[in-house]
Amino acid sequence: MSNQDMPAALAQCKAQLRRDLLERRQAASQNADASKKTCTKLSELLRKVFGAELTQTVLSGYIPIRGELDPLVAMTLHPGPVALPVVRAKGEALEFHQWHPGCAMVEGAFKTLIPAQPALLVPQALIVPLVAFDRHGFRLGYGGGFYDRTLEQLRASGRVLAIGFGYDVQEVDQVPIEATDQQLDLIITPTRIIRPDAPYRHN
Repeated sequence: MSNQDMPAALAQCKAQLRRDLLERRQAASQNADASKKTCTKLSELLRKVFGAELTQTVLSGYIPIRGELDPLVAMTLHPGPVALPVVRAKGEALEFHQWHPGCAMVEGAFKTLIPAQPALLVPQALIVPLVAFDRHGFRLGYGGGFYDRTLEQLRASGRVLAIGFGYDVQEVDQVPIEATDQQLDLIITPTRIIRPDAPYRHN
């Protein structure tokens, strides 16, 4: 659902929360050790979850922008294929193009960097950026709904692990949600691995 489709009060609530949390995230991004600690936790978790299959597991990451916690160390250390999300068009799910350290990059939508030579992959694990998260496993993003559509589509085709990646200060009591919002399976911060509470059902 786009911002234009949701009730005005909910849209306003999300917009205010997004402004507050973006400031909070930007301040937290000054901690140089946070990324390394979180990437170490993520790499260890992926080894435990996928075991010997990790070398064949496609991992989606992202190139950080606007103070996002940097997952590049974990992406570089991953022994299997790695992909980056690519925005195709407004209102559509993301697609994923293969990435490796040093590959040629170009500017994509929203000034994000994407691989210059597209090679499509389908991820089994996704490192998901976020503006805010709660203990139910819901996240607040930038408002485009790209990851919600993508996770819904991937989950309809099979098992996929969605891992929120952020700073501890990005946690809120409850993210305002809609019926289309997808829950994260795990959230990793510099100090914690958070396994969401029992699934929350939207009324």
